[in-house]
Amino acid sequence: MNKLSRPVLWLLTVLILGTAFGPKAGQRYTSAPDTVVYIVRHAEKDLTPNLPDPALTPVGQARALALRKRLASRPRIRGIFSTNTGRTRATAQPLAERYGLPIENYDAKQLPALAERIKRDFRGQAVLIVGHSNTILETVEAFGAARPVASIGDDTYDYLLKVTIPGSAAGPATAVAEHYGAKH
Repeated sequence: MNKLSRPVLWLLTVLILGTAFGPKAGQRYTSAPDTVVYIVRHAEKDLTPNLPDPALTPVGQARALALRKRLASRPRIRGIFSTNTGRTRATAQPLAERYGLPIENYDAKQLPALAERIKRDFRGQAVLIVGHSNTILETVEAFGAARPVASIGDDTYDYLLKVTIPGSAAGPATAVAEHYGAKH
């Protein structure tokens, strides 16, 4: 074989293998893993009137454990965010203990800043955000995804919203609504 034949043969081999094992028609290579953001409302709280920071009820405590169990079967959570209330922190606590993670406070009035921080600091990882019935859909929107449900009732605690932010520039963030724990 002459010197010119080897590079040509090598190039043909690379092209053939690239065609055989490369993406199929309509598929793309992904340059980075997706970022996954799980968003939940705090679990069931004490409904006694005029409590400044109601605690979780026993049903709420069971829901917090159900959240830990549900997310334990998913990609490992690398960050946990909660508003600064006892009920949101208590909802996140079992999962934080499982992974040895701190629960970081966020301001529900600064959702775009939270979304930017997660996109920057947790790229390609999974995180949990615990909020309130009147903030979790807005949190989804802060990531650029459409609401997966029209509204969340004040007596609804079982939604697990999953926002997926593509690791490549393949498209916008998407959101789906799942449920966890006992149906409420």
